[in-house]
Amino acid sequence: MIEKMRFLSITGQKNDIDRMVEKYLSHYEFQIENALEELNYAQSASAFTDENPYKLHLQKIKDITKSYSHLFLAKPDKDVSLEEATQIVDNIENDLSGFFEQKKNLKEKEADLVDAYNMIEPFIGLNYEVPRILHFNHIKYSFGRMPVEYFQKFNDYIYESADVILKECGRDKNFVYFVYFVPAREEDRIDAIFASMYFEKIFIPDQYEGKPEDEINRLHEKIKSVQAEIYELDMKIAEYFTDNCSEILAAEQRLERYAENFEIRKYAACIKNDIHSFYIVCGWMTDRDAKKFMKEVKDDSEIFVVFEKDDAKLKSVPPTKLRHGWFFKPFEMYMEMYGLPSYHEIDPTPLLGLTYTIFFGFMFGDLGQGALLTIIGALLYHYKHMKLAGIISRCGVASMFFGLMFGSVFGFEDVLEPLWLNPQKAMTNLPFIGKLNTVFVAAIAIGMGMILLCMVLNIINGLRQKDKERAILSANGVAGFIFYFALTVVLVLFMTGHKLPAAGVMALFFGIPLLIIFFKEPIMNLINKKSEVIEGGMGMFLTQGFFELFETLLSYFSNTLSFVRIGAFAVSHAAMMGVVMMLAGAENGSEINWLIVVLGNLFVCGMEGLIVGIQVLRLEYYELFSRFYTGGGRAFVPYGKRAAK
Repeated sequence: MIEKMRFLSITGQKNDIDRMVEKYLSHYEFQIENALEELNYAQSASAFTDENPYKLHLQKIKDITKSYSHLFLAKPDKDVSLEEATQIVDNIENDLSGFFEQKKNLKEKEADLVDAYNMIEPFIGLNYEVPRILHFNHIKYSFGRMPVEYFQKFNDYIYESADVILKECGRDKNFVYFVYFVPAREEDRIDAIFASMYFEKIFIPDQYEGKPEDEINRLHEKIKSVQAEIYELDMKIAEYFTDNCSEILAAEQRLERYAENFEIRKYAACIKNDIHSFYIVCGWMTDRDAKKFMKEVKDDSEIFVVFEKDDAKLKSVPPTKLRHGWFFKPFEMYMEMYGLPSYHEIDPTPLLGLTYTIFFGFMFGDLGQGALLTIIGALLYHYKHMKLAGIISRCGVASMFFGLMFGSVFGFEDVLEPLWLNPQKAMTNLPFIGKLNTVFVAAIAIGMGMILLCMVLNIINGLRQKDKERAILSANGVAGFIFYFALTVVLVLFMTGHKLPAAGVMALFFGIPLLIIFFKEPIMNLINKKSEVIEGGMGMFLTQGFFELFETLLSYFSNTLSFVRIGAFAVSHAAMMGVVMMLAGAENGSEINWLIVVLGNLFVCGMEGLIVGIQVLRLEYYELFSRFYTGGGRAFVPYGKRAAK
C-alpha cells in the first residue's frame, strides 16, 4: 500500500532551529521541500545564508578517525553535548599539535633521506669516493642510466673509438647504471653521443661522503633512526586516542548529526519582522509519523506546526512511500524498475506479487525444482538481503504447488499422481476448434480475467484522478470493459455449448461501447464545452478514428493471445524434462544415469527459471500494467538520506 502523507509547516524562532531539528525532527522520516517555493506568498521570506559552523570541526575529527581508523573500531558508549564535542576537537589540537608537527617534520626528513638513498643506491658498485669525483677540475663526469639494449650497442660500436672512460655500477632488468668520464674539451661531443643513446643523467648532490656503499649504509642508519622517532611519536598519539576513544567517537557522531541537520537551512525560509526572525521548514511526513510528531511537540511553546489539508494548494506533489508485508516486500524491486506509483494511484505491488508468483509457478510447475528455488532463494534473501532472491523463494513455493497439481518432481512424471492434470496429455474438446491442450485453455481464461481486472483498476485510477476520458470513454475504461466483458461472456457460452444471447443484445453490448470509444474525443469536447467539437475536419477524424479503433481491437486480441505463453511454458517444461529423462535412460526401463538426471535438472532449473522469470515480467509490464498503470511517482526521500547523496 501507499502510505498516506501529510504536508507540515514547522515554524519557530530562527535561533531555535538546531534544537528543533536535533530534539524532534531528526527522529522522524521527513522529506523536506524548498520553503521559498512552497511559501511564495510570504513576501518577507528569504533564504538562510549562514555558513555551517560544524563543518570545520567535523572535518578535523573525521581526518583523525580516518587516519587512525585501526584505533577507532569500537562504538561510543557515551553521549556528549555539542559544546563538549567541539571542546574535544579543540583539546585534540592543543594536546597533539606538537606531536603532529614533529611527525610532519620527521616524515619530510625521512622522505629526503629516502630520495638520497634511492639516488645513490644504483651506483653501489662504484668503488671510489663520490666527493672526489664531484670536485674533478679537468675531467668531466656524468652519473646516469641507459637502456640495456643501447648500452650493449654503445659497447659494441662506439666505446672503443670514443674518448671516454665508463664505469658500470649496477643494472636491473631495463637499465644499466654507470658513470663516465671525459676530457673537458670533449664533453659536449661525448654528451651528445650519449644523449642519442637515450642516456638519462642523474644529478648527484655534493652531500654524499665516501664511497656509495659507505654512503648507503650511513643513509640506511639515518632512515632507521628517523623511523624509530616516528614510531615513538605514533605510540604516544595512539595512547592518547586509545584513552579518549569513546569521547572522540561520540564527538564525531554529535558533530555529524548537527552538520547534517544544519543542511536543512538550504531548504528552509527565514522571515523577519520588526523584532524577531523566524524559520519555516516544510515538507512531507507519513500520517503515522505526523501524528506522533504533533503529539510530541504540542507542549513545546517554541514550535508551531501546521497541517496543509488540501494538496491542490501545494506546488510539490506528495511523494510515494510503499509499505508492504513480508510477502510483497521483495516485489517492490520490480515496481521501482517500472516506476513508482503516483500518490493518487492504486499501488499495484500486491497484484504484481500475486500474479507473478502464480504465473511463474504455472509455467514452471515442478515440486523438486520448486523446493530447490525456495531453499536457495530464502537463504540468499535472509543472509544477503537480495530482493530478487526473495522473489525467487516465493516463486519456488508456487512451483512446488503446481508441481503437485501436474504430478512432476525433478522431471519424473510417474512418481506422483497429478492432483489436476498432466500438461502434455490433458486435452479439451472445444466447438469449432476441436481438441486443444487444457493448459492453453486455462491460460487464455486467466488472461481474459486479468485483462478485465486491469480495466476495473484503470477505471478506479481514472476516477481518483478525475480523468473522465480515462475512466469512462477509453479502451480500458467503462466502455472498453463492457465490450471486452461481453466478448468474454459470448466466448465462454460458445465454448461450453450454451445458447448465445440474441443478436440485438450482442449488438447493444458490442456496438455502443465501440461507438463510445470511437467518438471519445468529440464527447470530451462537448463535456468540456469546446467550440470545435471535431478537430481537424470530419474526414481526418473518421480516418484517424478508424485506425485507432482497429488498433484497439487488435490489442485486445494480441494481449489475450499473449497469455498463451503461460500454458506453452508449462508444456515446454515437461517436454524439456522428458528429454533429460530420456538421456538418462529413465524412459526405456534401463538403469538410470543419475549424473545426467542431476545435471539436467540443474540446467533446466537455471536456464528455464531465468527465461520464465523474464517472460512473466514481460506479461506484467506489457499486458497488465499498460492497461491501468502510469507510474511517475516520486520516491519519498527523508532529508537524512538526501544529504547522504
